[in-house]
Amino acid sequence: MSHALSSALPKTNHQADPGRRPRARAPIVERIAGWSAVHRKTAVISWLVLVAAAFIVGQLMSASNVQSYDPGQSGQAERTLVRLNVTSPPAEKVLIQARGPGATFAADPAMRQAVRQVSAALAGLPHAATGIRSPLGRSGANLVSADGRSVLVTFTIPGNSDNEDQAVAPAMAAVAAVAASHPGLIVAEAGDASTDRVANAVISGDFRKAEVTSVPITLVLLLAVFGALIAAGIPLLLAATAVISAISLLAIPGKWLPIGSSASEVVLIIGMAVGVDYSLFYLRREREERAAGRDTAAALRIAAATSGRAIVVSGLTVMTALAGLFLAGSDVFTGMAIGAIVVVGVTVIGSLTLLPALLSLLGGWADRGAIPFLGRRRTAARPSRLWAALVRRVVRHPAAWGAVAAIAMLALASPALGMRLGNPPDGGFSANLPIVRTLSRISAAFPGSPSPAQVIVTGSSAAELRSPATLTAIAQLRARASASGPIREPVTAAAVAGGRALVINVPLAGNGSDSVSDKSLLTLRDSFLPATLGRAPGISWAVTGETASNYDDIATLDSRTPLVLAVVSVLAFLLLLVAFRSMAIPLVSIGLNLLSVGAAYGMITLVFQDGRLQGLLGFTGYGAIVPWVPLFMFVFLFGLSMDYHVFILSRIRELRSRGASTDHAVIGGTSNSSGVVTSAAVIMVAVFSILAALSLIQLKMLGVGLAAAVLLDATVVRGILVPCALALLGDRTWYLPRWLSW
Repeated sequence: MSHALSSALPKTNHQADPGRRPRARAPIVERIAGWSAVHRKTAVISWLVLVAAAFIVGQLMSASNVQSYDPGQSGQAERTLVRLNVTSPPAEKVLIQARGPGATFAADPAMRQAVRQVSAALAGLPHAATGIRSPLGRSGANLVSADGRSVLVTFTIPGNSDNEDQAVAPAMAAVAAVAASHPGLIVAEAGDASTDRVANAVISGDFRKAEVTSVPITLVLLLAVFGALIAAGIPLLLAATAVISAISLLAIPGKWLPIGSSASEVVLIIGMAVGVDYSLFYLRREREERAAGRDTAAALRIAAATSGRAIVVSGLTVMTALAGLFLAGSDVFTGMAIGAIVVVGVTVIGSLTLLPALLSLLGGWADRGAIPFLGRRRTAARPSRLWAALVRRVVRHPAAWGAVAAIAMLALASPALGMRLGNPPDGGFSANLPIVRTLSRISAAFPGSPSPAQVIVTGSSAAELRSPATLTAIAQLRARASASGPIREPVTAAAVAGGRALVINVPLAGNGSDSVSDKSLLTLRDSFLPATLGRAPGISWAVTGETASNYDDIATLDSRTPLVLAVVSVLAFLLLLVAFRSMAIPLVSIGLNLLSVGAAYGMITLVFQDGRLQGLLGFTGYGAIVPWVPLFMFVFLFGLSMDYHVFILSRIRELRSRGASTDHAVIGGTSNSSGVVTSAAVIMVAVFSILAALSLIQLKMLGVGLAAAVLLDATVVRGILVPCALALLGDRTWYLPRWLSW
């Protein structure tokens, strides 16, 4: 395999014609592309049939909806509850509040009438509302706010919690009808199921907007890159078919593994990125060879041996980086990793089969539909004079240019040293969303402690849970609660699942997401529970709840991130070592990739954690970064930047193998490839910028971070720092110890 990789590039001298190759067995990449080019109709039809088959399989295989769990101890507790079939019905609240000052529930007949109407409407929906409580019923005094201006009607959603966002719809419609008849009052619903419904609608709408916007933007930019309509459509065809196939194929692992909706969203983002990148690299080289006077067959053969090989190396590196998500210790990341690896793999296969077949089938027609004043210049595929002039200056003074660029990148990365991880309030949705405003009004009118920690207790038998030792341990835990201590009153215990488990609710100090709550949680887990329940024989426990879930998420990411970085870097080093037969190139590549990621981290810290550009981007800062964003950005950027890096280095190595000096190879390789790399980066920046315009702050962070990192990586890193590093290394760039030679 190593021989095939290293021999994929032409080994002739600089006077030889790269289109004429010795009659030796060609590498596998070239053979696949050659077969596809010769059997072009068969290859294209086979690809479309495979896409259709994948789509049909995805539709026919019913989703198993495998449950995903939080990491750590909270995940253990969730698994126990699921195993025992213990569920809590979604709770809903209807706020009825006077708009004007002075009005109170006791004195305002309109408020009392609205309460009666809401209660009656919900009572008429037995499949959507049960357990209805109102301030007019028994024990309803606690549903009236302290100032009397606000009241609550509460109820739960019956049935299967898996479809709660659908089951709550009739109740929401009934409440909305009452609200329309009382313009002088605020009548609004919020709760577990209604929040999920609104969140799903907002997220779905956002991604529909992204899909609808990204395709025309990408097409316009591809037209500017290629100058011809047909050529511009080829990358979109590859990306679209790869994404459709990958999303459909996820139904297969989804039968056994937790693959959520986030996996499909990741497939869309990564599929568009690599699909456009790989197509640009391949088409650019094929056009370049045709412009040099070679026929279509020779141009495709050279494109397969050079760009095709680079695509395989890049694809393997990208998949290696994405596989690092398996080590993150989170079910959500597992689904993302599977989806991303599948779409990259499908795209690589399409690049080696569909692209050469289409280009062979189209021939000169690929340049049809030329854009006036642009088409002829773009189809010529000439080296970039701008990048050539810049790189010549960089190579003359590499230390000076490298120092300035490196200092600038380090300055951008420096804010990341103060990065804090934390989940956003209200799920990251805008404070202007009606249901978020309703939740805020309820919290203001009915202030209370955050959701308590839940201690899930199980025993070797039901008798163990009722034993005197267990009851004594629970009483001792209650005794540790106090008004100023880490756990607060009341500590309550209830048997569930027919007495096979206990759920102990323990209120914690703090607001549920601050350091006080985290310390209280750790005190409960590490001190109070071992000193109480730990002394009762035959029982075990695990702590879950909102505070515990958030803490375990962040703690797991903190502990696993260094492992992910190390494993991904080592595997990428080995792949690049085999591909380029050099010790220096993998080290330079990994170092510069980490610098790009660091700059992206600094950018999102500066903008989102420190709260800059809030008005422009439409978000409210909360002093932290969403915990999963940095790790996902690392693996994604590490893989995507390798696309650009491998492509440029492949051109440099190609020139070097023909006898050019390292400096001349760097100038020629960069000027021949940086134009298409910059074009690909501009497209990616435009697509990622769409994410910054969506509703969720998580997506805004991702969009800004990815767009900034890709732009910096394709310009400062690939245009300045890579040439600087190679020029400073000189011939040592290609050094490989004798004991590693093969």
